[in-house]
Amino acid sequence: MSQTNIYSVEKLIEQARKLAADYKKMMGKALPGVSNEIAEHDAAKYLNLQLCDDRSDGYDAQRVTDVGPKKVQIKARVIFNDNFRGQRLGQLKLEKQWDSVVLVLMDAEYQAVEIFEATREDVISHLDDNKSRMKRGAMSVAKFRNIATLVWTKEDGLDTSAWQNQQS
Repeated sequence: MSQTNIYSVEKLIEQARKLAADYKKMMGKALPGVSNEIAEHDAAKYLNLQLCDDRSDGYDAQRVTDVGPKKVQIKARVIFNDNFRGQRLGQLKLEKQWDSVVLVLMDAEYQAVEIFEATREDVISHLDDNKSRMKRGAMSVAKFRNIATLVWTKEDGLDTSAWQNQQS
């Protein structure tokens, strides 16, 4: 990042949160693309991930572990009414090489509330239950929450014990 930037990333993300929330209130629909950018920032910040410059390999960030880097896809969902029914994750890139998927759940103000993580093996085995969903890499938020581990909450922060079984 250039030294000539007049805005800090933190300040820009906070402005994006406010703009997205205000847009939803005024227009009745979400501002496209903003939630993913905010979620990637929050996941990197709260989970100590390193965002990738090139996201074309099918993952957005890496986590450094004792056995090398783990490749992480980051997904976002803004929950406006505490109802996960009908909410879906963005398409999972099953043909790409990644180790886990992180889901950042945000409130109506685009503030992260909870972050869940599921391993590739767990995601694939649960998609196998439905071949048409498997083909599309589609999963509901409710299903993802059921198979994933809660790794961060707004109230308690990061739970590093959640990764102890993922270090190998």
